[in-house]
Amino acid sequence: MIDVALLSVIRRWHFREGLPIREITRRTGLSRNTVRKYLASGVVEPRYPQRKTPSKLDDFELTLTSWLFRETRRHRKQRKTVRQLHSDLVQIGFTGSYDRVAAFARLWRQEQQEAKRTAARNTFVPLSFAPGEAFQFDWSEDYAVINGVNTKLQVAHFRLSHSRAFFLRAYLLQTHEMLFDAHHHAFMAFGGIPERGIYDN
Repeated sequence: MIDVALLSVIRRWHFREGLPIREITRRTGLSRNTVRKYLASGVVEPRYPQRKTPSKLDDFELTLTSWLFRETRRHRKQRKTVRQLHSDLVQIGFTGSYDRVAAFARLWRQEQQEAKRTAARNTFVPLSFAPGEAFQFDWSEDYAVINGVNTKLQVAHFRLSHSRAFFLRAYLLQTHEMLFDAHHHAFMAFGGIPERGIYDN
């Protein structure tokens, strides 16, 4: 008789993880012939039908889903917690537990994140620029040792969108004067002023 749990482990090691039969025999203590027999057998793990019992949340799923979606669009500090959403559901007649609502919210968030990851993987917008059409600008912070003191710097970044040529200039502060000075020096270095700027806020 084949031990179904052991069969599952052996198949996972061999087919998914790519372990050779010799390594599986070393780990399990079974003979190579037994491991080969397990791998060749037509026995599969038993599958039990999922029991679908009505949940107290079934009548409120649509409402809770719309509330969760609404909360994701709010500022982080203004969002309601799942406990607050549970209280709101109780006020409209829900008699189920908080744990059921929390499990539903957790699953909903996981599905939303997976959908975003999938969409982000498959979506891109190719950008194309003519020479002199645009530049991109942004600030960053960096540190440098000046006169023996570790000093925080504000670094202005310019990049020409067509050629990808770049220009950097560091300042102690991020003020309007520094912004204008950085633009002046960048345009002098580039030998002209592009038609438009793309600023990262």
